Amino acid sequence: MGEAYIVAARRTAGGRRKGRLRGWHPAALAARVLEDLVAQTGIDPALIEDVIMGCVSQGGEQSTQVGRNAILASSLPDSIPAVTIDRQCGSSQQAVQFAAQAVMSGTQDIVIAAGVESMTRVPMGSPVTLYKEAGIGTGPYPDAVEARYGTRNISQFIGAEMIAEKHGFSKERMDAFALESHRRAAAATRAGAFRAEIIPLQGLDETGDPVLHDTDEGIRYDATPESIAAVRPLTEKNLITAATASQMCDGASGVMVVSERALKAHGLVPLARIHSFCVTAGDPVIMLEEPLRATDVALERAGMSLGEIDLFEVNEAFASVPMAWLKHTGADPDKLNVNGGAIALGHPLGGTGTKLMSTLIHTLRARGERYGMQAMCEGGGIANVTILEAL
Repeated sequence: MGEAYIVAARRTAGGRRKGRLRGWHPAALAARVLEDLVAQTGIDPALIEDVIMGCVSQGGEQSTQVGRNAILASSLPDSIPAVTIDRQCGSSQQAVQFAAQAVMSGTQDIVIAAGVESMTRVPMGSPVTLYKEAGIGTGPYPDAVEARYGTRNISQFIGAEMIAEKHGFSKERMDAFALESHRRAAAATRAGAFRAEIIPLQGLDETGDPVLHDTDEGIRYDATPESIAAVRPLTEKNLITAATASQMCDGASGVMVVSERALKAHGLVPLARIHSFCVTAGDPVIMLEEPLRATDVALERAGMSLGEIDLFEVNEAFASVPMAWLKHTGADPDKLNVNGGAIALGHPLGGTGTKLMSTLIHTLRARGERYGMQAMCEGGGIANVTILEAL
Protein backbone atom coordinates (compact mmCIF):
# COMPACT_ATOMS: atom_id res chain seq x y z
CA MET A 1 0.00 0.00 0.00
CA GLY A 2 1.20 3.51 -0.80
CA GLU A 3 2.09 6.30 1.61
CA ALA A 4 0.17 9.51 2.24
CA TYR A 5 2.07 12.73 2.92
CA ILE A 6 0.94 16.15 4.14
CA VAL A 7 2.66 18.96 2.26
CA ALA A 8 0.75 21.93 3.67
CA ALA A 9 -1.22 22.45 6.89
CA ARG A 10 -2.82 25.80 7.65
CA ARG A 11 -5.67 27.37 9.55
CA THR A 12 -7.31 30.64 10.32
CA ALA A 13 -6.95 32.02 13.81
CA GLY A 14 -10.05 31.22 15.83
CA GLY A 15 -12.68 33.93 15.90
CA ARG A 16 -14.96 34.29 18.90
CA ARG A 17 -18.66 33.94 18.19
CA LYS A 18 -19.81 37.34 16.88
CA GLY A 19 -16.16 38.38 16.92
CA ARG A 20 -13.58 39.40 14.34
CA LEU A 21 -14.62 36.81 11.72
CA ARG A 22 -18.34 37.64 11.87
CA GLY A 23 -18.20 39.35 8.48
CA TRP A 24 -16.89 36.28 6.65
CA HIS A 25 -19.28 34.01 4.75
CA PRO A 26 -18.18 30.46 5.71
CA ALA A 27 -17.69 29.41 2.07
CA ALA A 28 -15.45 32.44 1.53
CA LEU A 29 -13.52 31.60 4.71
CA ALA A 30 -12.95 28.06 3.50
CA ALA A 31 -12.00 29.38 0.05
CA ARG A 32 -9.21 31.41 1.62
CA VAL A 33 -7.79 28.24 3.19
CA LEU A 34 -7.89 26.38 -0.14
CA GLU A 35 -6.07 29.22 -1.87
CA ASP A 36 -3.47 29.37 0.87
CA LEU A 37 -2.71 25.63 0.67
CA VAL A 38 -2.08 26.01 -3.05
CA ALA A 39 0.13 29.04 -2.45
CA GLN A 40 2.11 27.19 0.24
CA THR A 41 2.95 24.35 -2.14
CA GLY A 42 3.17 26.23 -5.45
CA ILE A 43 1.29 23.41 -7.11
CA ASP A 44 -0.88 23.88 -10.19
CA PRO A 45 -4.39 23.89 -8.64
CA ALA A 46 -5.77 22.09 -11.69
CA LEU A 47 -3.93 18.99 -10.42
CA ILE A 48 -6.08 18.79 -7.27
CA GLU A 49 -8.36 15.79 -7.69
CA ASP A 50 -10.80 16.38 -4.86
CA VAL A 51 -11.61 18.56 -1.87
CA ILE A 52 -13.20 16.89 1.17
CA MET A 53 -14.74 19.53 3.43
CA GLY A 54 -15.92 18.87 6.97
CA CYS A 55 -18.85 20.89 8.29
CA VAL A 56 -21.35 20.08 11.04
CA SER A 57 -24.15 22.66 10.85
CA GLN A 58 -25.04 22.24 7.19
CA GLY A 59 -27.78 24.84 7.01
CA GLY A 60 -28.11 28.47 5.96
CA GLU A 61 -24.82 29.75 4.56
CA GLN A 62 -23.27 26.31 5.12
CA SER A 63 -25.96 24.50 3.14
CA THR A 64 -26.01 23.41 -0.51
CA GLN A 65 -22.58 21.74 -0.36
CA VAL A 66 -20.30 24.26 1.33
CA GLY A 67 -17.22 22.38 0.11
CA ARG A 68 -18.14 22.95 -3.52
CA ASN A 69 -19.19 26.52 -2.78
CA ALA A 70 -15.76 27.17 -1.26
CA ILE A 71 -14.17 26.25 -4.59
CA LEU A 72 -16.60 28.48 -6.48
CA ALA A 73 -15.80 31.33 -4.07
CA SER A 74 -12.06 30.88 -4.58
CA SER A 75 -9.65 31.58 -7.41
CA LEU A 76 -9.23 27.84 -7.99
CA PRO A 77 -10.56 26.30 -11.22
CA ASP A 78 -14.14 25.09 -11.08
CA SER A 79 -12.97 21.76 -12.50
CA ILE A 80 -12.02 20.71 -8.96
CA PRO A 81 -14.73 18.54 -7.38
CA ALA A 82 -15.64 18.67 -3.70
CA VAL A 83 -17.77 16.88 -1.15
CA THR A 84 -19.00 17.99 2.28
CA ILE A 85 -19.02 15.46 5.11
CA ASP A 86 -20.35 15.39 8.67
CA ARG A 87 -18.72 13.23 11.32
CA GLN A 88 -19.71 15.81 13.91
CA CYS A 89 -16.68 17.35 15.66
CA GLY A 90 -14.36 14.98 13.81
CA SER A 91 -15.58 15.97 10.35
CA SER A 92 -12.33 17.43 9.03
CA GLN A 93 -10.19 14.81 10.78
CA GLN A 94 -12.29 12.23 8.95
CA ALA A 95 -11.72 14.27 5.77
CA VAL A 96 -7.98 13.70 6.27
CA GLN A 97 -8.52 9.98 6.76
CA PHE A 98 -10.67 9.75 3.63
CA ALA A 99 -8.04 11.70 1.69
CA ALA A 100 -5.33 9.39 2.99
CA GLN A 101 -7.34 6.33 1.94
CA ALA A 102 -7.70 7.73 -1.57
CA VAL A 103 -4.00 8.48 -1.85
CA MET A 104 -2.78 5.26 -0.22
CA SER A 105 -5.02 3.17 -2.47
CA GLY A 106 -3.55 4.81 -5.56
CA THR A 107 -6.90 6.07 -6.84
CA GLN A 108 -5.92 9.73 -6.36
CA ASP A 109 -2.65 11.61 -5.91
CA ILE A 110 -3.52 15.09 -4.64
CA VAL A 111 -6.47 15.72 -2.29
CA ILE A 112 -7.26 18.60 0.04
CA ALA A 113 -8.92 17.78 3.36
CA ALA A 114 -10.42 20.80 5.07
CA GLY A 115 -13.14 22.01 7.38
CA VAL A 116 -15.14 25.12 8.15
CA GLU A 117 -17.67 26.34 10.68
CA SER A 118 -19.08 29.79 11.29
CA MET A 119 -20.80 29.46 14.64
CA THR A 120 -21.75 33.12 14.35
CA ARG A 121 -23.58 32.92 11.05
CA VAL A 122 -24.89 29.34 11.40
CA PRO A 123 -25.49 28.89 15.13
CA MET A 124 -24.77 25.50 16.68
CA GLY A 125 -27.83 23.26 16.60
CA SER A 126 -29.80 25.42 14.19
CA PRO A 127 -30.41 22.60 11.66
CA VAL A 128 -31.83 20.49 14.50
CA THR A 129 -34.61 22.97 15.20
CA LEU A 130 -36.04 22.94 11.68
CA TYR A 131 -38.60 20.29 12.62
CA LYS A 132 -40.08 22.70 15.13
CA GLU A 133 -40.55 25.33 12.45
CA ALA A 134 -42.18 22.74 10.20
CA GLY A 135 -44.52 21.78 13.03
CA ILE A 136 -43.97 18.06 12.52
CA GLY A 137 -41.62 15.38 13.77
CA THR A 138 -39.59 14.75 16.91
CA GLY A 139 -36.08 15.76 15.88
CA PRO A 140 -33.10 13.63 14.89
CA TYR A 141 -33.81 10.64 17.14
CA PRO A 142 -36.75 8.40 16.16
CA ASP A 143 -38.76 6.24 18.54
CA ALA A 144 -36.43 3.29 17.91
CA VAL A 145 -33.51 5.19 19.43
CA GLU A 146 -35.49 6.02 22.55
CA ALA A 147 -36.63 2.41 22.83
CA ARG A 148 -33.06 1.15 22.50
CA TYR A 149 -31.31 3.60 24.83
CA GLY A 150 -34.10 4.66 27.15
CA THR A 151 -33.91 8.32 26.23
CA ARG A 152 -34.25 10.76 23.38
CA ASN A 153 -32.35 13.38 25.38
CA ILE A 154 -28.92 12.59 23.94
CA SER A 155 -26.67 15.55 24.67
CA GLN A 156 -22.94 16.19 24.63
CA PHE A 157 -23.35 18.32 27.76
CA ILE A 158 -24.96 15.40 29.58
CA GLY A 159 -22.29 13.07 28.23
CA ALA A 160 -19.51 15.33 29.49
CA GLU A 161 -21.09 15.41 32.95
CA MET A 162 -21.50 11.63 32.92
CA ILE A 163 -17.79 11.26 32.19
CA ALA A 164 -16.91 13.61 35.06
CA GLU A 165 -19.06 11.60 37.46
CA LYS A 166 -17.79 8.23 36.22
CA HIS A 167 -14.14 9.22 36.61
CA GLY A 168 -14.58 11.20 39.80
CA PHE A 169 -13.63 14.63 38.48
CA SER A 170 -14.73 17.51 40.66
CA LYS A 171 -15.66 20.91 39.28
CA GLU A 172 -12.51 22.29 40.89
CA ARG A 173 -10.25 19.84 39.06
CA MET A 174 -11.91 20.63 35.73
CA ASP A 175 -11.63 24.36 36.43
CA ALA A 176 -7.90 23.88 36.99
CA PHE A 177 -7.59 22.02 33.69
CA ALA A 178 -9.38 24.87 31.89
CA LEU A 179 -7.13 27.49 33.47
CA GLU A 180 -4.06 25.58 32.30
CA SER A 181 -5.45 25.51 28.75
CA HIS A 182 -5.64 29.32 28.73
CA ARG A 183 -2.18 29.65 30.25
CA ARG A 184 -0.61 27.35 27.66
CA ALA A 185 -2.43 29.05 24.78
CA ALA A 186 -1.38 32.49 26.02
CA ALA A 187 2.25 31.42 26.38
CA ALA A 188 2.26 29.80 22.92
CA THR A 189 0.76 32.90 21.32
CA ARG A 190 3.24 35.23 23.00
CA ALA A 191 6.08 32.98 21.83
CA GLY A 192 4.84 32.98 18.22
CA ALA A 193 4.24 29.23 18.28
CA PHE A 194 1.22 29.45 15.96
CA ARG A 195 2.77 31.80 13.41
CA ALA A 196 3.66 29.12 10.85
CA GLU A 197 0.16 27.66 10.76
CA ILE A 198 -2.09 30.75 10.84
CA ILE A 199 -3.39 32.51 7.72
CA PRO A 200 -3.67 36.26 8.43
CA LEU A 201 -7.07 37.65 7.48
CA GLN A 202 -8.87 40.97 7.60
CA GLY A 203 -11.48 40.92 10.33
CA LEU A 204 -13.72 43.43 12.04
CA ASP A 205 -13.16 45.05 15.40
CA GLU A 206 -15.94 45.73 17.90
CA THR A 207 -17.01 48.88 16.07
CA GLY A 208 -16.99 47.25 12.63
CA ASP A 209 -13.72 48.73 11.41
CA PRO A 210 -11.18 46.54 9.56
CA VAL A 211 -8.60 44.88 11.79
CA LEU A 212 -5.91 42.25 11.25
CA HIS A 213 -7.03 38.82 12.47
CA ASP A 214 -3.93 36.69 13.01
CA THR A 215 -4.24 35.54 16.63
CA ASP A 216 -6.78 33.30 18.32
CA GLU A 217 -9.43 35.58 19.75
CA GLY A 218 -10.78 33.52 22.63
CA ILE A 219 -7.72 33.24 24.87
CA ARG A 220 -8.24 34.69 28.34
CA TYR A 221 -4.82 36.13 29.10
CA ASP A 222 -6.02 37.34 32.49
CA ALA A 223 -7.76 34.11 33.55
CA THR A 224 -7.49 33.26 37.24
CA PRO A 225 -8.80 30.42 39.40
CA GLU A 226 -11.45 32.80 40.69
CA SER A 227 -12.64 33.95 37.25
CA ILE A 228 -12.84 30.37 35.97
CA ALA A 229 -14.72 29.23 39.07
CA ALA A 230 -17.28 32.01 38.73
CA VAL A 231 -18.51 31.03 35.25
CA ARG A 232 -22.11 29.85 35.05
CA PRO A 233 -22.92 26.11 34.95
CA LEU A 234 -24.30 24.44 31.84
CA THR A 235 -25.71 21.29 33.45
CA GLU A 236 -28.13 20.52 36.26
CA LYS A 237 -25.47 19.08 38.54
CA ASN A 238 -23.26 22.16 38.09
CA LEU A 239 -20.18 20.13 37.15
CA ILE A 240 -19.80 21.47 33.61
CA THR A 241 -19.56 25.20 33.01
CA ALA A 242 -18.94 27.43 30.00
CA ALA A 243 -15.36 27.81 31.28
CA THR A 244 -14.68 24.05 31.14
CA ALA A 245 -16.33 23.62 27.72
CA SER A 246 -14.84 24.44 24.33
CA GLN A 247 -15.50 27.93 23.04
CA MET A 248 -17.89 28.56 20.17
CA CYS A 249 -15.68 29.63 17.31
CA ASP A 250 -15.57 30.74 13.69
CA GLY A 251 -12.77 29.26 11.63
CA ALA A 252 -11.51 27.15 8.76
CA SER A 253 -8.48 24.94 8.24
CA GLY A 254 -7.05 22.40 5.85
CA VAL A 255 -4.20 20.12 4.81
CA MET A 256 -3.02 18.95 1.41
CA VAL A 257 -2.53 15.18 1.21
CA VAL A 258 -0.44 13.71 -1.61
CA SER A 259 0.99 10.41 -2.75
CA GLU A 260 4.69 9.61 -3.01
CA ARG A 261 4.29 9.76 -6.78
CA ALA A 262 2.94 13.33 -6.60
CA LEU A 263 5.60 14.26 -4.08
CA LYS A 264 8.36 13.34 -6.52
CA ALA A 265 6.66 14.49 -9.71
CA HIS A 266 6.00 18.02 -8.44
CA GLY A 267 8.98 18.54 -6.16
CA LEU A 268 6.82 18.90 -3.06
CA VAL A 269 8.34 19.01 0.41
CA PRO A 270 6.55 16.81 2.97
CA LEU A 271 5.77 18.15 6.42
CA ALA A 272 4.46 14.85 7.77
CA ARG A 273 3.49 11.32 6.86
CA ILE A 274 0.16 9.84 7.89
CA HIS A 275 1.39 6.83 9.83
CA SER A 276 -1.88 5.20 10.94
CA PHE A 277 -5.50 5.99 11.70
CA CYS A 278 -8.75 4.49 12.87
CA VAL A 279 -12.35 5.35 13.66
CA THR A 280 -14.42 3.56 16.30
CA ALA A 281 -17.86 3.90 17.84
CA GLY A 282 -19.53 3.04 21.13
CA ASP A 283 -22.11 4.25 23.63
CA PRO A 284 -24.02 7.22 22.14
CA VAL A 285 -25.34 8.45 25.50
CA ILE A 286 -22.10 8.98 27.44
CA MET A 287 -20.88 9.66 23.92
CA LEU A 288 -17.61 11.56 24.42
CA GLU A 289 -15.68 8.74 26.13
CA GLU A 290 -14.97 6.84 22.90
CA PRO A 291 -11.47 8.38 22.33
CA LEU A 292 -10.24 6.20 25.20
CA ARG A 293 -11.01 2.95 23.39
CA ALA A 294 -10.10 4.42 20.01
CA THR A 295 -6.62 5.26 21.28
CA ASP A 296 -6.09 1.63 22.33
CA VAL A 297 -7.26 0.46 18.90
CA ALA A 298 -5.04 2.97 17.08
CA LEU A 299 -1.92 1.99 19.00
CA GLU A 300 -2.55 -1.72 18.46
CA ARG A 301 -3.18 -1.20 14.77
CA ALA A 302 0.00 0.86 14.41
CA GLY A 303 2.05 -1.63 16.44
CA MET A 304 3.16 1.20 18.73
CA SER A 305 3.27 1.89 22.44
CA LEU A 306 2.05 5.09 24.05
CA GLY A 307 5.63 5.90 25.01
CA GLU A 308 6.62 6.18 21.35
CA ILE A 309 4.27 9.14 20.83
CA ASP A 310 5.94 12.50 21.45
CA LEU A 311 2.91 14.82 21.47
CA PHE A 312 -0.85 14.39 21.82
CA GLU A 313 -3.77 16.54 20.71
CA VAL A 314 -7.01 15.42 22.36
CA ASN A 315 -9.81 17.83 21.61
CA GLU A 316 -11.00 19.79 24.63
CA ALA A 317 -14.69 19.55 23.84
CA PHE A 318 -15.09 19.58 27.63
CA ALA A 319 -12.36 19.34 30.26
CA SER A 320 -13.65 15.96 31.38
CA VAL A 321 -12.80 14.37 28.00
CA PRO A 322 -8.98 14.84 27.89
CA MET A 323 -8.88 14.34 31.66
CA ALA A 324 -10.54 10.93 31.27
CA TRP A 325 -8.19 10.18 28.38
CA LEU A 326 -5.17 10.98 30.57
CA LYS A 327 -6.50 8.79 33.37
CA HIS A 328 -7.15 5.89 30.97
CA THR A 329 -3.86 6.02 29.09
CA GLY A 330 -1.50 7.18 31.82
CA ALA A 331 0.05 9.56 29.30
CA ASP A 332 2.35 12.38 30.40
CA PRO A 333 0.14 15.50 30.79
CA ASP A 334 3.09 17.63 29.71
CA LYS A 335 2.79 16.07 26.25
CA LEU A 336 -0.92 16.76 25.91
CA ASN A 337 -2.26 19.91 24.20
CA VAL A 338 1.02 21.63 24.88
CA ASN A 339 -0.13 24.91 23.28
CA GLY A 340 -3.56 24.86 24.90
CA GLY A 341 -6.75 23.45 23.46
CA ALA A 342 -10.29 24.24 22.44
CA ILE A 343 -11.21 25.58 25.89
CA ALA A 344 -8.90 28.52 25.17
CA LEU A 345 -8.48 28.47 21.39
CA GLY A 346 -12.02 27.62 20.29
CA HIS A 347 -13.71 24.65 18.61
CA PRO A 348 -15.07 25.49 15.16
CA LEU A 349 -16.81 22.09 14.98
CA GLY A 350 -16.28 20.82 11.42
CA GLY A 351 -13.08 22.85 11.14
CA THR A 352 -11.41 21.53 14.28
CA GLY A 353 -9.93 18.28 12.95
CA THR A 354 -7.58 19.92 10.46
CA LYS A 355 -7.07 22.84 12.85
CA LEU A 356 -5.65 20.50 15.49
CA MET A 357 -3.68 18.63 12.85
CA SER A 358 -2.07 21.85 11.62
CA THR A 359 -1.06 22.67 15.18
CA LEU A 360 0.22 19.16 15.84
CA ILE A 361 2.34 19.04 12.68
CA HIS A 362 3.93 22.46 13.17
CA THR A 363 4.53 21.84 16.87
CA LEU A 364 6.22 18.49 16.26
CA ARG A 365 8.49 20.06 13.65
CA ALA A 366 9.31 23.09 15.80
CA ARG A 367 10.30 20.85 18.71
CA GLY A 368 12.20 18.32 16.61
CA GLU A 369 9.83 15.56 17.71
CA ARG A 370 8.75 12.63 15.55
CA TYR A 371 5.32 11.11 16.31
CA GLY A 372 2.07 12.83 17.16
CA MET A 373 -1.38 11.45 17.95
CA GLN A 374 -4.68 13.27 17.50
CA ALA A 375 -7.90 12.01 19.10
CA MET A 376 -11.35 13.50 18.68
CA CYS A 377 -14.61 12.78 20.50
CA GLU A 378 -17.71 13.08 18.32
CA GLY A 379 -21.47 13.19 18.59
CA GLY A 380 -23.13 9.78 18.53
CA GLY A 381 -20.31 8.08 20.44
CA ILE A 382 -17.72 8.05 17.62
CA ALA A 383 -13.99 8.84 17.77
CA ASN A 384 -11.24 9.35 15.22
CA VAL A 385 -7.57 8.82 16.04
CA THR A 386 -4.75 9.72 13.66
CA ILE A 387 -1.03 9.08 14.19
CA LEU A 388 1.38 11.33 12.26
CA GLU A 389 5.12 11.22 11.70
CA ALA A 390 6.70 14.65 11.32
CA LEU A 391 9.31 14.89 8.58
